[in-house]
Amino acid sequence: MKLIVKWLLSAAALLAVAYLYGGVQVSSFGAALMAALVIGLFNMLLRPLLVLLTLPVTVITLGLFLFVINALLFWAAAGVLDGFYVRGFGAALLGSLIYSVFGIVIDSALERLFLKQ
Repeated sequence: MKLIVKWLLSAAALLAVAYLYGGVQVSSFGAALMAALVIGLFNMLLRPLLVLLTLPVTVITLGLFLFVINALLFWAAAGVLDGFYVRGFGAALLGSLIYSVFGIVIDSALERLFLKQ
């Protein structure tokens, strides 16, 4: 149940990112659901590999290169989906930062909600 709620809230967060920032466009809630799913899959499958491969750069930049990895995955998700568009790398960087903030809020709220039950 928690996974489905997180998926729905992540899709809503993606719509909020598109509303707040013009560099990211989402055509519908269905497209946002698919984009949230693909972003989640990319983060689960590709992100650990990319972090491991870029570990020296990440250490040298004191972790700031992780923002680049997040932006690349966000941009890649837009590249493979219809209905989800990111204007460029700069837009992907800012969009992924906003989306990450929403994700932190969602995770925190869900932990508190499902902890009480």
